[in-house]
Amino acid sequence: MSETPNPAFPYISLVVPVHRVQGYLRACLDSILGQAFTDFEIIAIDDASPDGCGRILDEYAARDSRVRPVHLDRNHGIGRARDLGASRASGEYIFFLDSDDTLSEGALQAVADRLESTGHPDILLLNHVRTYWTNRVQASAAGELLAAAGAEVFTALERPEYLTMFAVVWNRVYRREFYVDNGFTFTEGIYEDALMVYRTMLTAESISCLPTVCVEYRQRRQGNSMRTPGREHFGIFDQYTRLFEFLDERPHLDSVRPLLFERMVSHFLFTLVREDRVLAEDRSAFFKRASAQYARFKPPGFTKPEGTAGLRFELMERGSYPAYAAVEFAGATRKKWVRRASRARTKLGRKAYDRLYRMHLRRPVDENLAVYSAYWDRGVACNPAAIYHKARELAPHIHGVWVVRPGEEGDVPTGVDHVLARSPRYWEVMARARYLINNVNFPNEIVKRPGQIHLQTHHGTPLKQMGIDQQRFPAAARNMSFHKLLERVDRWDYSLSSNQHSTETWERVYPCAFESLDSGYPRNDVYFRATSDDVARIRAELGIRSGQTALLYCPTVRDYQKGFAPRLDLERLCRELGPDHVVLVRAHYFYGADPRLQELQERGLIKDVSQYPAVEDLCLAADVLITDYSSVMFDYACLDRPIVAYADDWEVYSKARGVYFDLLSQRMGETPGATARSEDELIEVFRTGAWKSEHATALRAAFRERFVQYDDGHAAERVVRKVFLGGEATPAVLPLDRRTPAPAPQTSVRAEVPADRRTDDTDRVSA
Repeated sequence: MSETPNPAFPYISLVVPVHRVQGYLRACLDSILGQAFTDFEIIAIDDASPDGCGRILDEYAARDSRVRPVHLDRNHGIGRARDLGASRASGEYIFFLDSDDTLSEGALQAVADRLESTGHPDILLLNHVRTYWTNRVQASAAGELLAAAGAEVFTALERPEYLTMFAVVWNRVYRREFYVDNGFTFTEGIYEDALMVYRTMLTAESISCLPTVCVEYRQRRQGNSMRTPGREHFGIFDQYTRLFEFLDERPHLDSVRPLLFERMVSHFLFTLVREDRVLAEDRSAFFKRASAQYARFKPPGFTKPEGTAGLRFELMERGSYPAYAAVEFAGATRKKWVRRASRARTKLGRKAYDRLYRMHLRRPVDENLAVYSAYWDRGVACNPAAIYHKARELAPHIHGVWVVRPGEEGDVPTGVDHVLARSPRYWEVMARARYLINNVNFPNEIVKRPGQIHLQTHHGTPLKQMGIDQQRFPAAARNMSFHKLLERVDRWDYSLSSNQHSTETWERVYPCAFESLDSGYPRNDVYFRATSDDVARIRAELGIRSGQTALLYCPTVRDYQKGFAPRLDLERLCRELGPDHVVLVRAHYFYGADPRLQELQERGLIKDVSQYPAVEDLCLAADVLITDYSSVMFDYACLDRPIVAYADDWEVYSKARGVYFDLLSQRMGETPGATARSEDELIEVFRTGAWKSEHATALRAAFRERFVQYDDGHAAERVVRKVFLGGEATPAVLPLDRRTPAPAPQTSVRAEVPADRRTDDTDRVSA
């Protein structure tokens, strides 16, 4: 275990237990560090998180001394992590905050002000909201109750209604001396919050309330331990047993026993009906345990609630699970069968190929069959193509079949097996393949069968906002069903990533239960394996003359406009730069052939490479990349060649599409090189040589350190060995300073690479 010492004694100690939240941790930390109130420390307990959480904590600690990471050697669980954090707290108050939640703006100042105005109570109760992935925000049920208290200070016996608040530790702050002197510690297992809340509330001699919303309680679609069904949820009985044993030792608390008993039974009933907590086959056993606890702890003279709730209490007291199930699940079962019948009628109305698909779904999965697709069936390309070729080498027993759209079959390389989308054989391979690999999602109607493995390779590092983050941007989200999107993502088993930024982003914007493969992008292997001869050959094929500086211009699609519209006067650019420069223009694949580009090419001013099959070859041929927001910049950075960010519509694009960082900021790790916001500025960048200046080189180095994290020439091998071969002999990622990118075009002979720094197979271009 290691930790960072704290030299100060702050007012508030925020204890943040951290485990498997890399997609949300930055938002949590930013919400704290961005507070106007600054007299705090963050004690972040890295509970042996297997993802990038520990690295993120260290990154924040290096920037801000108020962040104090504690790294545990093994996983202890959230309760023990909180205990360790509390024991290291030096503030006057302890604020437990979960690492996937956030503080609202001004929360800490509001807390400090209310603590001061109410005489520094033992406990301050806080308001919160629930936030959903759909961007819905739901107010808590405690808002009016908290407001009603005003500036009053009380005990739980004086105001027992405050025991009915949501029983979690993050919606209250504790005076550290009160907390430590009473020896409060968390118990093992889930539902540990309830016991801690009731014990502290019943011990406190002064409690006050703050109706201001302080915590934004994230409702995660996946990944919350409370939403993972299993026998762990039987731990609720032990927690409430401890509570009533606590009450037994304190007869003066008898007046609240009926209230806490009702809270306990209600909690049992709530948990029992949740499919994401108690499995159907465990419900009878859970009910039996709950009924026994009901009989054991029922206070004399207890009065059951009225209405339906009272009926459920009555059935639990009787201990008859069949009677309870008949009442509780009958309505739900009827609704479920209505939904199933509706879906069945829809299926029966489908066409013959759907019936064919359902027939193949009844056949066994073919363990040695893999289906590949890229860019909505546009052909053999991108990460899936690199994986396909490497699988033929390392796992030849796996037969690969490509899905291509009608009209694209002529471009499929000789010897590559393929099927047309929605053809009879298509339904067979989609139903029976063990492996399904795509850089986008397969269509909605594709069923994820038991035994099938879906690998999502993606096709870029995200600068623009993706997944559910797009909900805030109408231009990007029009005609998109995010519920359907996440249903497609639910099929993923693996999500491929080339850097930690992508890993964190995919986890947050696609809140589903996939495993991240931090392996690098297989399509980028070629950038570390190509030779000077390969570069020269590609340039010759493109007609680039010896000595010419090749500029590759790759603008991306705009969600707020239709059709391809060059953001540059390409004729002027070519004229200003002169014949020693050649401009290769590649429009986004969403657009068809553009007559303006064709006309400029016919005049010999540019080379329109929009239809060139391999963008990787174009990158190898180019001396410099000019792009706006295209993810090609992250791939091109593998080559360690100059990148110019030309973004004349930054304000419009960033507001219409949303971005994750400011590409034009000139901050290290955000800007890849020289920048231009107008055509004149872009021409000046090349006239002055700013595109290859020392400053641009330093920016590129920081950009590469952040984003060329896992790309080293062996990404495809890592993926094949992990997915197809069960992880055997998977090569580790080479350090950045030991990777040798392909030589720049103007280099006629490749410099000799020391043997101890040479990337394997540097003399080969991957297929």
